[in-house]
Amino acid sequence: MDLAPDYDVGIIGAGPAGSGLACYLAKAGVRCVVFERELFPRPHVGESLVPSSNRVFKDLDFLKVMEAERFPHKFGAVWTATGGRREFEHGWEGLEVDSTADIRFEERKQQGVDQNYTYHVDRGKFDNLLLHHARSFGADVFEGVAVRDVNFDGPFPEIRYQLGQREIGCRVRIVADASGRRTFLGNRLKLKLKDEVFDQYAIHTWFDGLDRTATMGKGSTQKGDYIYVHFLPISNSWVWQIPITDTITSVGVVTQKKHFAKAKSEREEFFWHAVSSRPELHDALRKSAQIRPFTDEGDYSYAMQQIAGDGWVMVGDAGRFVDPIFSTGVSIALNSARFLHTDIINALKTGNTKREAFATYEATLRRGTKNWYNFISVYYRLNVLFTAFIRDPRYRLDVLKLLQGDVYDEEEPEVLTRMRAIVSEVENNPKHPWHNLLGDLTSNAFKPAF
Repeated sequence: MDLAPDYDVGIIGAGPAGSGLACYLAKAGVRCVVFERELFPRPHVGESLVPSSNRVFKDLDFLKVMEAERFPHKFGAVWTATGGRREFEHGWEGLEVDSTADIRFEERKQQGVDQNYTYHVDRGKFDNLLLHHARSFGADVFEGVAVRDVNFDGPFPEIRYQLGQREIGCRVRIVADASGRRTFLGNRLKLKLKDEVFDQYAIHTWFDGLDRTATMGKGSTQKGDYIYVHFLPISNSWVWQIPITDTITSVGVVTQKKHFAKAKSEREEFFWHAVSSRPELHDALRKSAQIRPFTDEGDYSYAMQQIAGDGWVMVGDAGRFVDPIFSTGVSIALNSARFLHTDIINALKTGNTKREAFATYEATLRRGTKNWYNFISVYYRLNVLFTAFIRDPRYRLDVLKLLQGDVYDEEEPEVLTRMRAIVSEVENNPKHPWHNLLGDLTSNAFKPAF
């Protein structure tokens, strides 16, 4: 006779998706276990959040933890660019390409979000806190334990993991893959689809003592706690600037693979060459102290043929990763945990753990990530012209809704339809004054990538 499973749910990976899901499930009384191959805390990229994350923190009684840790409050975003002034149509009197644009989250009330800011985080600390929070709800956690395989042949999925010299099996009703960009089940089941459009790479580090408003002009003292996105004259390239503490700032250059140097020393040279195209930023970085080695990230974007199956489901980056220009990674991870836990609880109640049990979650996540993908595609195509939509009162709040992370409730937000229409008009008219300013990375953005 077959033995009962050891747990209801086995979670592979303890990042925000895995720990968030463990919190939701354990809080609801579900027996769950988390396997994490690394020992926390560990450094990780993706340090700025969007306001939709606050819904999850509120659900999990985690806001008090965020406040106690004194993570920097994030009130909005700033975009900076350089390149001269041009006159345009569509009701905009002019666009100063060498100026800045900014937006505050408080300009639009967000359902289920009670505060006008979210957070920038040290991911090492943040991920560790969320994992400990899952433990406090009763989730079992194994750190430093690498999952080797998942066997779906028996009556229950069996997670095989290494513990010392022994390989051990753990039987569960449902396997949730939260392994991040390692995409454990995606690779094992051969479901992963490479994104042929976004081939972005990043090189990043931390600086102490950076003047965060250096690109804002003389006398500017405001918005140092915002996230900054600095456009670079280098094609399809940009810089992030994220506060980590009162004095420490994360800075990263994102560019296409064809621009990315191969050797480590060349990558560091590339970083400084890239930021030198923005002299104010370059000079401010040189005056500050680099306190971490350079780290690079690659192969950013991908999708899966399916994100759920009989007895298994993917959550967070394990199921989909989109270029992170709007700090979407942690938000998608946390919200996918929020959506998924409802389907998992229902599946356990009914005893049906086949793929159709996760249909609501799968549809919601695909809708949201599709909107993120289209938003980012239009963004890259518009390039510096994107700031015109931020400034225009006809579109400002609709764009802000997307930036807040509210992307799951509509098949396509109206502002995205409008942005796509304007870009198509400019694309099809070589004489249009915007034509030469369009970015080339997503010139085929309006054809489905997957």
